Amino acid sequence: MSGDRAKQIDEMEHPSGASAEGSPGRFEALFAPRARLNASLGAGALLALGFIFESGFEASWAEWLVWISLGIGMVYGLRAALESLLERSFDIDVLMVVGAGLAAGVGHPEEGALLLFLFVLAGAMEELATERARREVEALHSLMPGEALVWRHEDWVEADPHSLEPGERIRIRPGEIIPADSEVTQGQSAIDQSTLTGESMPREVEPGEQLFAGTINMSSALEATVQRPASESSLQRVLNLVMEARQQREPIQRIIDRVSQPYAVSVMLASLAVMLAWWLLFRDPFVEAMYVAITLLIVMSPCALIIATPTVTLAAIGRAARGGVLFKGGQSIERLSRVGAACMDKTGTLTFGHPALLQAHPVGWSDGRALLGLAAGMEADSTHPIAKAVIDAAERRGLEPTKVSDVRNIPGRGLEGVHEGVPIRLGSYAHVEEFIPVCLRSRTREVLERIQRRGQIGVVVARGGAHESGEATILIMSDPVRPAAASMIEQLHTLGVRPILMLTGDNSRTAETVAERLGVDEWDAELFPEQKVERLRELKERMSARPGRHTGVAFIGDGVNDAPALAAADVGVAIGSIGSDAALESADIVLLNDDLRTVPWALRLARRARSILRFNIFLAMSVIIGMGIAVLIGSRIGHPVPLSIGVLAHEGGTVFVVLNALRLLWMRGVEGDAPAKPDAAPRAQSQSPTQARTPVAA
Repeated sequence: MSGDRAKQIDEMEHPSGASAEGSPGRFEALFAPRARLNASLGAGALLALGFIFESGFEASWAEWLVWISLGIGMVYGLRAALESLLERSFDIDVLMVVGAGLAAGVGHPEEGALLLFLFVLAGAMEELATERARREVEALHSLMPGEALVWRHEDWVEADPHSLEPGERIRIRPGEIIPADSEVTQGQSAIDQSTLTGESMPREVEPGEQLFAGTINMSSALEATVQRPASESSLQRVLNLVMEARQQREPIQRIIDRVSQPYAVSVMLASLAVMLAWWLLFRDPFVEAMYVAITLLIVMSPCALIIATPTVTLAAIGRAARGGVLFKGGQSIERLSRVGAACMDKTGTLTFGHPALLQAHPVGWSDGRALLGLAAGMEADSTHPIAKAVIDAAERRGLEPTKVSDVRNIPGRGLEGVHEGVPIRLGSYAHVEEFIPVCLRSRTREVLERIQRRGQIGVVVARGGAHESGEATILIMSDPVRPAAASMIEQLHTLGVRPILMLTGDNSRTAETVAERLGVDEWDAELFPEQKVERLRELKERMSARPGRHTGVAFIGDGVNDAPALAAADVGVAIGSIGSDAALESADIVLLNDDLRTVPWALRLARRARSILRFNIFLAMSVIIGMGIAVLIGSRIGHPVPLSIGVLAHEGGTVFVVLNALRLLWMRGVEGDAPAKPDAAPRAQSQSPTQARTPVAA
């Protein structure tokens, strides 16, 4: 019922029928959704028996059964109507009770009973169905354990997870839920993150790696240091964003909410006007005029229209959350459904973003080990992924980072510093060229070009020297393409998302190699973050001139350095960002796992939600307009629409809208798709290979 429907959408914190303080009392339990469903079914059974008796041998019994059925329905209908009136709201509950009462008053109690039976049944089914959609999201609440094992007062003690403070040591035994965002300090284990991120494969962790609250330790005991209190955990931030998303209204829903009460009053006044016109102007008998007015009042009530949008939005958000996708409200779903082109960052999105140093290649007579130690010293205070690769490689080779003084960053070029009075540079070839002996420069460029054509990364570390005595070593690194990247591009192409533009700060040759391997339509390289935003805006201008619905541009990134682009796009999608505050704030959609196939899956979900929403609104409007016209015309040509038909059309439409929205909950997940082939190129598209790999003009 509409009063309850509003509460379902506005009061998402507690399950229906229960208060925040505890379980409902006996009286309230009588009006819980399950009780209303049982009562309506009982009323329907009595009404059916009444119809059987009326056509058979016990007409007097039939009348009693009909009135009892009407009374049961009136108990639930009156309560909802009184609640609405106490809130100074004249809504559908009031219209339905008035309609049923008037039908009984003009000698048709069986049709009033039928109306209330279907109305209460539809309301109960709707609320139970909506609860199911809501439980898809509220299941996240149950991910927090009841207690945690923490080191306090020189002993391991059980404590409330909400009492944990940053810096405290916790122990997580096999099979236990991790109570707080923390960092592993001892032990190795596999972590099941499926309940939070949707990933089916456990994640192996070791000391130094992060754990997220709500995930499950599967194999071995771990000790960890708490990083954040429970109120600031990644799980809690996701929960907060989901709750905010469910309370948002789409534009069409805000319009419906604003006009629903004036519309209900208008329906009542219009029905009254029809009754008076039919009685006074057309001289119809009063009872017949009243009957037409009651039928019109029922069929014109906007039950299905009011619930069309929130049921679809809630079902889509719930299904997405179960699949590891966080939609920030109905508007995010709508914007994603309109996407027809996409920009995506290369590093960390199409690739893993964790380069590994494969080889230190000395140039000429250079001392490769010494230069690698210098490179590690220059990168010692850097948090860049390449810095970690250099330091890890030096450590594996038993090299201590060599102390380098006066280290400074040259934007777009690299680092420079001084060691024992000799200048040191690390970065691009152009940055270090003057330190490389002239006789070795051509050879160095050739090696770098070969590296880049393989899609690898070449970073040069060089030490200056007098009289062409400089040294240089090429650090060859690889940032592997994600196994599902090609599958994602192929599926997006299948969904009509073109062009797909890859943006990167890497050199052109590496970008071209990755673009060819994945089959992206366009690419641009050697870009600064602000240039990525410019390219994104240029693509938006191109798409705005495209005919059709799918003209939006999505930016897909890992959320690390992509906040400006995520905000500038029509819809920003952050991948694998459960622990990223920036991504959770700036993106419209957050994918909580690293499976790139989730991107096209989320797009399919959004488009299906939009399709279902449009059909539901079309159906609701068609029933209102079509049945309204049929009632008015039928009464004038001698074929009045029976009230029972109006009731069935009205309540049947409401039930259909709810069940149609719930289809989203059974949409196949990513695991239902064909598995991705590592580094596989997508099938040939209708576009020629030359077109598919054309660099964007700078």
